[in-house]
Amino acid sequence: MGTIVVTGAASGIGAACAARFTEAGHRVIGVDIQPTDVVADLSTPDGRQEAIDLVGDLCAGRLDGLVTCAGKAGLPSRAGSELASVNYFGTVTLLEGLRPLLAEGTAPAAVAISSNSTTIQPGVPDGVTAACLDDDEALARQLADQAGSLATYPATKVALAHWVRSHAVTEAWAGAGIRLNAVAPGMVETPLIFEGRADPEVGPLLGMLPIPVGRTGRPEEIAALIAFIMGPDGGFFCGSVVFCDGGTDALLRPNDWPAPWDPAG
Repeated sequence: MGTIVVTGAASGIGAACAARFTEAGHRVIGVDIQPTDVVADLSTPDGRQEAIDLVGDLCAGRLDGLVTCAGKAGLPSRAGSELASVNYFGTVTLLEGLRPLLAEGTAPAAVAISSNSTTIQPGVPDGVTAACLDDDEALARQLADQAGSLATYPATKVALAHWVRSHAVTEAWAGAGIRLNAVAPGMVETPLIFEGRADPEVGPLLGMLPIPVGRTGRPEEIAALIAFIMGPDGGFFCGSVVFCDGGTDALLRPNDWPAPWDPAG
């Protein structure tokens, strides 16, 4: 059995992942701003480094898995800069900072949480995504505040998915035996969605979202998918962004993917 770090472990998908891995006999190190094994604020560089250092101490320099679930929802009352710092930079910094520990593990794997908002939400601010991928947190925060957190949310998740795909196939990840993938959930019954439903502006929009299977998802269903991707039966996953959204993306964009490769494009 291995040692697996789960960020955002105190609630939602993170808590479901922590429970599933623990039940399977793994040692789980939870990271969250709420009480858990490692309490850290991933919205700040100091908080991210503290999390990396504390995890390193707890795992004695060796990890077998990492799931980055920590994130904030977009709300009219929330600054976009909060999402840029937590959802993207808080995630990528931990992926980069804990990668050397994963390289020491047994069949190591990491999964980052993206979102189906990357493909179904219109008006995603490209500038926020570009600033994230350029590793310019100050600019990303500035542009995110201008765009607002409702638009910033998918922008950070697009950036994260692109980061995962571009890094997963490199020597530092696949070349070091570490499989890196992303999961893109749809509407799942988590505190993030509860916040949205309670908001008078966001709540009605969530109620309009079509879900062909006729219901929202359960955190345990996403945790099961993540466990499969990270486990021995998921060993051929590398650089994938796996949608699990009850059919919403397929309903709204049935012909947009697969997109044939144009080498001249």
